[in-house]
Amino acid sequence: MPHHGNEEEHGSSESRRDAEQRENEPQKPIIHDNRKVDPKTGQARHPDQEHHADSGDALSQAEDILNSVAVPAADSVAQGADGAEAEELRNDLRRLQAEYVNYRKRVERDRAVAGEMAVIGVLNSLLPVLDDVDAARQHGDLTDGPFAAIAAKLENALKTYGLVRIDETGVEFDPTIHEALIQQPGTDVEIDTVSQVLRSGYKSGDRVLRAAQVIVAVPA
Repeated sequence: MPHHGNEEEHGSSESRRDAEQRENEPQKPIIHDNRKVDPKTGQARHPDQEHHADSGDALSQAEDILNSVAVPAADSVAQGADGAEAEELRNDLRRLQAEYVNYRKRVERDRAVAGEMAVIGVLNSLLPVLDDVDAARQHGDLTDGPFAAIAAKLENALKTYGLVRIDETGVEFDPTIHEALIQQPGTDVEIDTVSQVLRSGYKSGDRVLRAAQVIVAVPA
């Protein structure tokens, strides 16, 4: 009769040798192809995923998720639950969407305010430069030449950011935009009137950056 024990031992020894041989073989490196364009077809790989990754910040992704959730009808939600629970679920979803819309508006408003404050900070830092330009112009140093052109370009550039000069004379004195340094009796004036501007003021939109220093003519 055949001896099965020897065959089993022989088979097990071969299995061990095969396993040892596989362990001793050098492992081939695993290469991950992360190229965005398939070199064979020339087509973009996973364009939807790349678009989603680059589509915006976390707020935009959250907005996409909420907008993709449709508010279920009462009869569809009521399967397996009573009408009160279905209505409560629908109200919770509506409330979540409304809260997100309000949060989104607050974030956008805060971003706009932060941008406005950054512009105002830059404008404030340039006011002394504009004072030097005014002084040079009053002394006749900016009547012509390259420096006059540079000064004009600077002033025009700041106007594009909403900077407005306060330097009118003959207008009614306004304490919100004027700082009266001197008051003197005026002729032919019925109200306090700006007769001379000693230092120009500036504003950006409705925000006064600096009041104009003026001499005020008051009714005699």
